[in-house]
Amino acid sequence: MNMLLTPALHRTRIKICGLTREQDVDAAVAAGADAVGFVLYAPSPRHVSAERAAELASRLPPFVVPVLLFVNASATEIIAACAHLPTALLQFHGDETPQACLQVGRPFIRAARIPLDEQPDSVEGRFDLVKYAQDFKEAQAILLDAHVEGFGGGGKTFNWSLLPPSVNAHLVLSGGLTPANVTDGILQVRPRCKTLAVDVSSGVEISKGIKSSEKINQFVAAVRAADEQLVKNHVRLPAT
Repeated sequence: MNMLLTPALHRTRIKICGLTREQDVDAAVAAGADAVGFVLYAPSPRHVSAERAAELASRLPPFVVPVLLFVNASATEIIAACAHLPTALLQFHGDETPQACLQVGRPFIRAARIPLDEQPDSVEGRFDLVKYAQDFKEAQAILLDAHVEGFGGGGKTFNWSLLPPSVNAHLVLSGGLTPANVTDGILQVRPRCKTLAVDVSSGVEISKGIKSSEKINQFVAAVRAADEQLVKNHVRLPAT
């Protein structure tokens, strides 16, 4: 039996990712972000060291979660980084197996890289999100990102309408989100999962790694507008 979405269930959590500056951490917190992300992947233009991530995270108030993003890092590298930020949630964004995600014994989010070229009239070869969520059932959430070079942050959106109608997982919508499209993304994806959060990086930037406080505020406002619309629409959640 489906469950009616109520105001108590409708609040979409927000993560601002790829932070590199103190003022951008402060702007994310002031706007009401629930989490902030630090990229510990050296080839990324948004890369920061674990030491720098800890410096930036020291500005966070209680209940705003720091997230450390890794791409195919070794367990030794992950453990060393976590020593600087012991309260961080981990995000695995590369080719990590379920076993690799579990080996450091920390709560984690697993990214799913959704192909950009999936076609509405063909199911052959389509990314199997239901199976992926089952494979990574120990993850706190599955983050949906567009499959681009560089493991995220490319500003590309995938076709949300091709996602399965019911996924027994907490999802995080990412990939090319902006203040202009996040409301529509939430309205399309929220009814398909247990809960939905959103993750933005390039959509609130002036340049790579440099955020705009104005765009962050616009993004948060657009998310809240979607939450209000979901309740007005009497959206029903899938049975789990």
